[in-house]
Amino acid sequence: MLSILIPIYNYNVYPLALELRKQCLECNIDFEILCQDDASDSSLNIFNEKINLLSHCSFVSLKENIAHRENRNSLAEKAKFEYLLFIDGDSTIVNSDYIKTYLFNLFDFDVVYGGRLHPEKCPSDNQKLRWKYGRFIEDKSAANRKTKPYHSILFNNTIIKKVCFDTVQFDKTIKKYGHDDTQLSFQLSKLKSKVSHIENPVEHGDLDTNLVYLNKTKESLENLNLLYQKKKIDIEFVRLLQLYHFLKTTKSTFIISKINAVFEKLLFKNLTGENPNILVFNLFRAGYLCSIDFKSRT
Repeated sequence: MLSILIPIYNYNVYPLALELRKQCLECNIDFEILCQDDASDSSLNIFNEKINLLSHCSFVSLKENIAHRENRNSLAEKAKFEYLLFIDGDSTIVNSDYIKTYLFNLFDFDVVYGGRLHPEKCPSDNQKLRWKYGRFIEDKSAANRKTKPYHSILFNNTIIKKVCFDTVQFDKTIKKYGHDDTQLSFQLSKLKSKVSHIENPVEHGDLDTNLVYLNKTKESLENLNLLYQKKKIDIEFVRLLQLYHFLKTTKSTFIISKINAVFEKLLFKNLTGENPNILVFNLFRAGYLCSIDFKSRT
């Protein structure tokens, strides 16, 4: 029936595994919960080891880091049931009928995405950039997500048929952080996979600090540029790529990259400060993407 796959890096997922197991037992279904730490060598794994004492559950800590994409692929390869539920280790279950809700919405679809929430209040000023982008950009209702079903999938809190996932998988040739969900969703769109969006969110718990998230954003933009250069994704699938392609076609990337360099310190100050602005963040993303193009030609 259901394989629950939890990729981990330096996080205590025992409470998450315990809650998911409880709900699966209440639903009386065949299930397994596979948890895999990506060689973090974390002291928190002492708690994760307790997962192995739970029936239908297992925890493994890898000896070598394989990165997030391949960790997901590895978990899917080990899974034995028809449906795969991908849920990140830093997620919190907020619905006592979380598993039951998915079971009611599984049939006739290849993919079902339940959505994601961020806390109502930001844990600290030093996490506001990730919190704001998550709460005001990524957190969308099912009705909103249904307007662009393929563009709105995040593979944290997504159920996909194993036969469907085995056809696409995450691209293991790309090692950097970011846009793995985008690429996989694009592949699903090309296959015309049946996608459903429902209200069954999890809460994103472990928010990056402003500086960490800004550096991750740079890496994800480098990945997006790589996908663009290798023609692994259509320009129309990503709004930022549409803008970038327009600027590239009009030979404006050099100008934008220079403007970005002039204002880089001001942008950085805002985005790592106590009240980062999402508009400034979007300007930074566009400018940094153009600067990647300029650097690649110099």
